[in-house]
Amino acid sequence: MNVKGFVVNFLGDSITFGVGVSDIPNCRYDNRIAKMLGLAKVNNYSINGSRLAHQTFPSAKPWYDLCFCGRAYDMDTNADMVIVYGGVNDYIHGDAPFGEIGDTTPATFCGGVYYLMNYLRETYEGRPIIFMTPARCLLRHEVDDLFPSVHAAKRVPGKPLKAYADVISETAVQFDVKVLDLYNDLGIDPHIPAHFEQYTTDGLHLNDEGHALLAEKLKDLIESI
Repeated sequence: MNVKGFVVNFLGDSITFGVGVSDIPNCRYDNRIAKMLGLAKVNNYSINGSRLAHQTFPSAKPWYDLCFCGRAYDMDTNADMVIVYGGVNDYIHGDAPFGEIGDTTPATFCGGVYYLMNYLRETYEGRPIIFMTPARCLLRHEVDDLFPSVHAAKRVPGKPLKAYADVISETAVQFDVKVLDLYNDLGIDPHIPAHFEQYTTDGLHLNDEGHALLAEKLKDLIESI
Protein backbone atom coordinates (compact mmCIF):
# COMPACT_ATOMS: atom_id res chain seq x y z
CA MET A 1 0.00 0.00 0.00
CA ASN A 2 1.19 3.47 -0.86
CA VAL A 3 0.57 5.60 2.24
CA LYS A 4 2.36 8.76 1.16
CA GLY A 5 0.49 11.75 2.56
CA PHE A 6 -1.42 9.68 5.14
CA VAL A 7 -2.22 10.85 8.66
CA VAL A 8 -1.63 7.93 11.05
CA ASN A 9 -2.76 7.54 14.67
CA PHE A 10 -0.40 5.62 16.96
CA LEU A 11 -1.93 4.35 20.21
CA GLY A 12 0.56 2.92 22.66
CA ASP A 13 2.45 2.82 25.93
CA SER A 14 6.02 3.69 26.96
CA ILE A 15 7.66 2.15 23.89
CA THR A 16 5.53 4.26 21.55
CA PHE A 17 6.14 7.22 23.86
CA GLY A 18 9.85 6.74 23.23
CA VAL A 19 11.28 5.61 26.56
CA GLY A 20 14.80 4.42 25.80
CA VAL A 21 15.20 6.51 22.65
CA SER A 22 17.99 9.08 22.48
CA ASP A 23 16.41 11.32 19.80
CA ILE A 24 12.62 11.02 19.58
CA PRO A 25 12.05 13.13 16.41
CA ASN A 26 14.55 11.07 14.45
CA CYS A 27 14.78 7.68 16.16
CA ARG A 28 11.37 6.76 17.62
CA TYR A 29 9.73 4.17 15.39
CA ASP A 30 6.65 6.22 14.42
CA ASN A 31 8.78 9.14 13.29
CA ARG A 32 11.06 6.79 11.38
CA ILE A 33 8.00 5.36 9.62
CA ALA A 34 6.80 8.86 8.75
CA LYS A 35 10.06 9.60 6.97
CA MET A 36 10.37 6.19 5.32
CA LEU A 37 6.86 6.26 3.86
CA GLY A 38 6.28 9.98 3.39
CA LEU A 39 3.44 10.33 5.88
CA ALA A 40 1.86 13.75 6.22
CA LYS A 41 1.55 13.45 10.00
CA VAL A 42 1.75 11.04 12.91
CA ASN A 43 -0.51 11.52 15.93
CA ASN A 44 1.14 9.88 18.91
CA TYR A 45 -1.36 8.88 21.62
CA SER A 46 0.94 7.09 24.03
CA ILE A 47 1.06 7.03 27.82
CA ASN A 48 3.75 5.33 29.87
CA GLY A 49 2.57 2.30 31.81
CA SER A 50 -0.90 2.23 30.26
CA ARG A 51 -2.84 -0.93 29.50
CA LEU A 52 -5.50 -2.05 27.03
CA ALA A 53 -7.95 -3.30 29.67
CA HIS A 54 -9.54 -1.41 32.56
CA GLN A 55 -7.92 -1.38 35.98
CA THR A 56 -10.09 -2.43 38.94
CA PHE A 57 -8.01 -0.89 41.71
CA PRO A 58 -6.39 2.55 41.18
CA SER A 59 -2.66 2.45 40.46
CA ALA A 60 -0.08 4.42 42.39
CA LYS A 61 0.49 6.36 39.17
CA PRO A 62 -2.98 7.39 37.94
CA TRP A 63 -1.97 7.76 34.28
CA TYR A 64 -1.35 3.99 34.16
CA ASP A 65 -5.14 3.62 34.43
CA LEU A 66 -5.88 5.68 31.30
CA CYS A 67 -6.47 2.52 29.30
CA PHE A 68 -6.32 2.17 25.52
CA CYS A 69 -10.05 1.42 25.32
CA GLY A 70 -10.88 4.78 26.89
CA ARG A 71 -8.22 6.84 25.12
CA ALA A 72 -9.23 5.55 21.68
CA TYR A 73 -12.17 7.97 21.80
CA ASP A 74 -9.78 10.93 21.95
CA MET A 75 -8.00 10.13 18.70
CA ASP A 76 -8.40 11.95 15.39
CA THR A 77 -11.25 10.14 13.64
CA ASN A 78 -10.20 11.60 10.27
CA ALA A 79 -6.87 9.74 10.28
CA ASP A 80 -6.14 7.45 7.36
CA MET A 81 -4.68 4.59 9.42
CA VAL A 82 -4.49 3.44 13.05
CA ILE A 83 -1.58 1.51 14.59
CA VAL A 84 -1.88 0.06 18.10
CA TYR A 85 1.04 -1.29 20.13
CA GLY A 86 0.29 -2.50 23.63
CA GLY A 87 -0.43 -5.37 25.97
CA VAL A 88 2.85 -5.73 27.81
CA ASN A 89 1.63 -3.67 30.77
CA ASP A 90 -1.54 -5.76 31.00
CA TYR A 91 0.83 -8.70 31.33
CA ILE A 92 3.22 -7.07 33.81
CA HIS A 93 1.01 -5.15 36.23
CA GLY A 94 -2.58 -4.84 35.01
CA ASP A 95 -5.10 -6.26 37.47
CA ALA A 96 -7.83 -7.10 34.94
CA PRO A 97 -8.33 -10.87 34.66
CA PHE A 98 -6.97 -12.45 31.50
CA GLY A 99 -10.45 -13.66 30.54
CA GLU A 100 -11.18 -15.73 27.46
CA ILE A 101 -11.88 -15.37 23.76
CA GLY A 102 -15.53 -14.30 23.51
CA ASP A 103 -15.30 -11.60 26.19
CA THR A 104 -16.44 -8.26 24.80
CA THR A 105 -15.85 -5.67 27.52
CA PRO A 106 -12.58 -4.13 28.82
CA ALA A 107 -13.08 -5.81 32.21
CA THR A 108 -10.73 -8.56 30.97
CA PHE A 109 -7.72 -8.46 28.70
CA CYS A 110 -9.41 -10.62 26.08
CA GLY A 111 -12.48 -8.42 26.23
CA GLY A 112 -10.41 -5.26 26.03
CA VAL A 113 -8.76 -6.42 22.81
CA TYR A 114 -12.16 -7.26 21.33
CA TYR A 115 -13.70 -3.95 22.47
CA LEU A 116 -10.86 -1.86 21.07
CA MET A 117 -10.72 -3.64 17.72
CA ASN A 118 -14.50 -3.42 17.38
CA TYR A 119 -14.53 0.31 18.13
CA LEU A 120 -11.68 1.04 15.73
CA ARG A 121 -13.20 -1.02 12.92
CA GLU A 122 -16.51 0.82 13.26
CA THR A 123 -14.93 4.27 13.60
CA TYR A 124 -12.30 3.91 10.89
CA GLU A 125 -14.39 1.87 8.48
CA GLY A 126 -12.53 0.95 5.31
CA ARG A 127 -9.21 2.23 6.61
CA PRO A 128 -6.22 0.07 7.59
CA ILE A 129 -5.86 -0.89 11.25
CA ILE A 130 -2.71 -2.57 12.53
CA PHE A 131 -2.08 -4.10 15.94
CA MET A 132 1.38 -5.05 17.10
CA THR A 133 1.71 -7.76 19.73
CA PRO A 134 4.01 -7.29 22.72
CA ALA A 135 7.62 -8.20 21.99
CA ARG A 136 9.70 -10.52 24.16
CA CYS A 137 10.81 -8.98 27.46
CA LEU A 138 13.13 -9.77 30.34
CA LEU A 139 13.38 -7.29 33.20
CA ARG A 140 16.19 -8.64 35.31
CA HIS A 141 15.02 -9.91 38.73
CA GLU A 142 11.46 -8.72 37.96
CA VAL A 143 9.79 -10.10 34.82
CA ASP A 144 10.50 -13.01 32.49
CA ASP A 145 7.99 -13.28 29.64
CA LEU A 146 8.15 -17.07 29.72
CA PHE A 147 6.25 -17.06 33.03
CA PRO A 148 3.20 -15.27 34.48
CA SER A 149 4.09 -11.94 36.05
CA VAL A 150 4.41 -11.87 39.83
CA HIS A 151 4.18 -8.08 40.08
CA ALA A 152 2.55 -6.94 43.33
CA ALA A 153 -0.28 -5.24 41.40
CA LYS A 154 -1.42 -8.54 39.89
CA ARG A 155 -4.47 -9.40 42.00
CA VAL A 156 -5.45 -12.44 39.92
CA PRO A 157 -3.07 -14.85 38.17
CA GLY A 158 -2.05 -13.96 34.67
CA LYS A 159 -0.39 -15.96 31.94
CA PRO A 160 2.97 -15.92 30.13
CA LEU A 161 3.32 -13.03 27.68
CA LYS A 162 2.82 -15.23 24.61
CA ALA A 163 -0.80 -15.82 25.66
CA TYR A 164 -1.45 -12.06 25.53
CA ALA A 165 0.17 -11.85 22.10
CA ASP A 166 -1.89 -14.78 20.83
CA VAL A 167 -5.17 -13.13 21.90
CA ILE A 168 -4.35 -10.11 19.75
CA SER A 169 -3.56 -12.29 16.73
CA GLU A 170 -6.66 -14.47 17.17
CA THR A 171 -9.10 -11.62 17.78
CA ALA A 172 -7.79 -9.65 14.79
CA VAL A 173 -9.15 -12.29 12.42
CA GLN A 174 -12.72 -11.31 13.35
CA PHE A 175 -12.19 -7.68 12.41
CA ASP A 176 -9.87 -7.86 9.38
CA VAL A 177 -7.18 -6.17 11.47
CA LYS A 178 -3.59 -6.67 10.36
CA VAL A 179 -1.16 -7.92 13.00
CA LEU A 180 2.58 -7.52 13.29
CA ASP A 181 3.55 -10.38 15.60
CA LEU A 182 6.50 -8.87 17.41
CA TYR A 183 6.61 -11.68 19.96
CA ASN A 184 7.60 -14.17 17.27
CA ASP A 185 8.86 -12.06 14.39
CA LEU A 186 10.67 -8.97 15.69
CA GLY A 187 13.90 -10.91 15.97
CA ILE A 188 14.80 -9.59 19.41
CA ASP A 189 14.99 -11.97 22.35
CA PRO A 190 16.38 -10.28 25.48
CA HIS A 191 17.05 -13.71 26.97
CA ILE A 192 20.01 -13.68 24.57
CA PRO A 193 22.61 -11.39 26.18
CA ALA A 194 23.76 -9.96 22.84
CA HIS A 195 20.17 -8.99 21.94
CA PHE A 196 19.60 -7.50 25.38
CA GLU A 197 22.62 -5.22 24.96
CA GLN A 198 22.22 -4.40 21.27
CA TYR A 199 18.51 -3.60 21.05
CA THR A 200 17.16 -2.72 24.51
CA THR A 201 17.90 -0.45 27.44
CA ASP A 202 16.53 -2.80 30.09
CA GLY A 203 15.16 -5.92 28.42
CA LEU A 204 11.79 -4.26 27.72
CA HIS A 205 12.26 -0.78 26.25
CA LEU A 206 13.92 -0.60 22.87
CA ASN A 207 16.90 1.65 22.21
CA ASP A 208 17.54 3.48 18.94
CA GLU A 209 18.67 0.30 17.19
CA GLY A 210 15.63 -1.57 18.47
CA HIS A 211 13.31 1.14 17.16
CA ALA A 212 15.07 1.02 13.79
CA LEU A 213 14.41 -2.71 13.53
CA LEU A 214 10.78 -2.28 14.62
CA ALA A 215 10.27 0.47 12.04
CA GLU A 216 11.62 -1.77 9.26
CA LYS A 217 9.27 -4.60 10.22
CA LEU A 218 6.30 -2.23 10.38
CA LYS A 219 7.22 -0.62 7.06
CA ASP A 220 7.32 -4.03 5.37
CA LEU A 221 3.85 -4.89 6.71
CA ILE A 222 2.32 -1.56 5.65
CA GLU A 223 3.74 -1.88 2.16
CA SER A 224 2.35 -5.42 1.90
CA ILE A 225 -1.25 -4.42 2.64
